[in-house]
Amino acid sequence: MNNQILSPEKLKSEKKSEKRTGWIAFWNILLKDTRTYYLKPPNISWGIIFPLAWTGMFFIKSGSGLGTVSTLLPGVVAMSILFGTTSLLAVTITFEKKSRSFERLLLAPISLEVLMLAKTGGAIVFGILNAFVPVIMAAFITDLSKVSWGVFLAGVLLVAVASTFLGLFIAVAVSEVFEAQTFSNFFRFPMVFLCGLFFPVAKLPLILRPLSYILPLTYGADALHGAINGGNTMPYALNFSALTIFCFGLFALSLRNVRRKWIL
Repeated sequence: MNNQILSPEKLKSEKKSEKRTGWIAFWNILLKDTRTYYLKPPNISWGIIFPLAWTGMFFIKSGSGLGTVSTLLPGVVAMSILFGTTSLLAVTITFEKKSRSFERLLLAPISLEVLMLAKTGGAIVFGILNAFVPVIMAAFITDLSKVSWGVFLAGVLLVAVASTFLGLFIAVAVSEVFEAQTFSNFFRFPMVFLCGLFFPVAKLPLILRPLSYILPLTYGADALHGAINGGNTMPYALNFSALTIFCFGLFALSLRNVRRKWIL
């Protein structure tokens, strides 16, 4: 009788212990990746320097000087997030799969979903921090008092998550780091021109516009344009809903590929 009375309490205690162990494993994986991979020279170059170089190119090409900072800023923010997160995932996921470190992580007492969230959590944070590098620079040369910071933060968060899960989807589809970087460019560079980062989607040829609306960065860039200079062409609800769907879809597809190709 006593055993029957105590068994539910023991069950609750075991569940609490599992959750606590899962969180410990989650944070240790996240901290390990931070120490091992983040803020390395390749990530800094692709995540920060490269987008800023593109910005300088647009300034020189347009010849319009500092007056266009608020117009270019949403595109620079989106690019900083995109290149930073995808570059990180190409290294962390692909390298650990090749070195068989990922197989050891599968032995951790957590589900595959939580494990992959731990592996991508640092990239999301890195992407968010990347987004504020051009913002801080722009604050010294233009007035940002009219920025809707609530919308901006929501847009940055969703763009960071969607870009990270896009990088995860790419990383689990290949076996070498250089393959992941090459495959990433297949998505990243078209997004620069098709997603309304620096010129409106409406100015694209009609044949290319449908491609824009199947790319997550189109909705993120539109939300950022609206937050910074009121230039959004779609409702915020549509932008955020589309980004959320992309996040869940890319994460689900990535988990499916991991289960099919990496877990025997």
